[in-house]
Amino acid sequence: KRQAISLLASQTSSAPETVVTPSQPEDDFQEELVIRPLHSGDIYASFQFRTVWDTDFMGGKKVSHYRLFPKSLGQVISKFSVRELHISFTQGYWRTMQWGQPFLPSPPGAELWVWFQDTVTDVDGTWKELTNVLSGIFCASLNFIDSTNTVQPSASFKPLGIGNVTDHRFLRYATLPREIVCTENLTPWKKLLPCGSKAGLAVLMKSEKLFHSSFHSQAVHIRPVCQDWQCKSTSWELRQTLNVVFDLHSSGQGKREWSLFKMFSRTLTEACPLASSSKIYIDVTDNPQQFELSPATPLLSQAVVLGDRRTYSVYDLTQQATFGSMRSLNMLLRWKSSDGDMMRPLLHGERYVAGYGLQTGEIHTLMYNHHPYRAFPVLLLDTVPWYLRLYIHTLTVTSKGKDNKPSYIHYQPSKDRVRPHLLEMLVQLPPNSVTEVTVQFERALLKWTEYTPDPNHGFYVGSSVVSALVPSVVAMDTNSTQERPLFSSFFPSKEESSYFVRIYTEPLLVNLPTPDFSMPYNVICLTCTVVAVGYGSLYNLLTRTFQVEEPSPGLAKRLANIIRKMRGVPPL
Repeated sequence: KRQAISLLASQTSSAPETVVTPSQPEDDFQEELVIRPLHSGDIYASFQFRTVWDTDFMGGKKVSHYRLFPKSLGQVISKFSVRELHISFTQGYWRTMQWGQPFLPSPPGAELWVWFQDTVTDVDGTWKELTNVLSGIFCASLNFIDSTNTVQPSASFKPLGIGNVTDHRFLRYATLPREIVCTENLTPWKKLLPCGSKAGLAVLMKSEKLFHSSFHSQAVHIRPVCQDWQCKSTSWELRQTLNVVFDLHSSGQGKREWSLFKMFSRTLTEACPLASSSKIYIDVTDNPQQFELSPATPLLSQAVVLGDRRTYSVYDLTQQATFGSMRSLNMLLRWKSSDGDMMRPLLHGERYVAGYGLQTGEIHTLMYNHHPYRAFPVLLLDTVPWYLRLYIHTLTVTSKGKDNKPSYIHYQPSKDRVRPHLLEMLVQLPPNSVTEVTVQFERALLKWTEYTPDPNHGFYVGSSVVSALVPSVVAMDTNSTQERPLFSSFFPSKEESSYFVRIYTEPLLVNLPTPDFSMPYNVICLTCTVVAVGYGSLYNLLTRTFQVEEPSPGLAKRLANIIRKMRGVPPL
């Protein structure tokens, strides 16, 4: 267990983010856009918005004045005594082997994990109220988070801000893998920005373009950070991120190119007036062999991102010369060739369900270590709903055909309709290997009121979470007081030889024994038919009155009566 705790301790705690001098204002806002051409031909665009506020909610001081920090989130932090809050909404699945590692990972659907302050007495009650409030703020279905899909991880999710809190009683983690992300979630997210979507990089966030993509993820991260390198006082950091992957294969002449207007249907005309920094980074590490960028910029920057040193062309939107004489910035990139190999991610995970029938099954989790000669430990977190009853004695971990005994296992069994299964284990991945974790389960039969409106579609199981310190190709930057791009400073580095990575596997779709919900319809139809035919006929016989009617006279008799009436003679 000590090894599991030390594995993730380096990603957290005591990580000052930015040096704040006394001459700076009380709060600060920065915006950033990173564009990375992918070897698959897709385009990866990552928006980063960072608001730092020099105030202390944890001191019990009531804050009533808000400038750049959104008041709705500030009141949430103060009222519910939140130490850290991380929430994401994702549509699609990140294809690690095609696109590489993202700057900030997130699972499909909705994910929420919160660290509460140690002054909170009723954590479960506060967690329930917080999810309802966040559901209203982000117009999402977070109110469906309850005890049946909430867990308390013991080692997987350590605080990302200052302070090394190890009491996991104040941590809550939940996912909604079926949550659908659309415009109604993006609109309140954009309203949290100081300039909204009226100026700055947020102008590019056009809903019909963002959601017409292969992958879309928006997130909000709130954590306490240090104001200066001495870390004598605390600031609150709000980081809003939006990651999009566009499929921009052009047709016609067999060429590939992209531009800001082609991706977002808009161009940039100004930076956010409230931003102290507004920059666009274009990954040109492979330039000029593969593509050319226009308009060219003399500003170049290097950053160590995910264990690799990358080169970026920088466009500073606070400088008027960036927009040129047209007062508009529309960057264009043309591919010269499609040659070149992508650096294969060192860590990758997969997950699937095996078996047949609707009684038993088996969950397989695969973890790939592509490093040729280095082994490293990973921390695996699995959350399984209660209606999949795990046979924990069937748990096996194998690497290269041999048993791989975990050095740390934490398992919390489920309770029907109360809580899910929680399984955490620390596993050593041998170099250039595939480690497989398997466990068998039995499907439970739900009550008929517990099925979803479309039960035959299946039931979703959240993604597995794999956390690890991966060996770095180059030396990582451990100087947290140095100003760095936002996309490379979220996970603090404590060691030069490794960097922190968190990956998510695919969510599972499991079929459960489902009754024939058409039977009530059939019974109603049969009952109504019997009532209409049987009882209706008997009721008519008992209540109908009968009268004897004389047969109507023939045509000849009617004509004779008419003639006799005209002559004044009585009818026949």
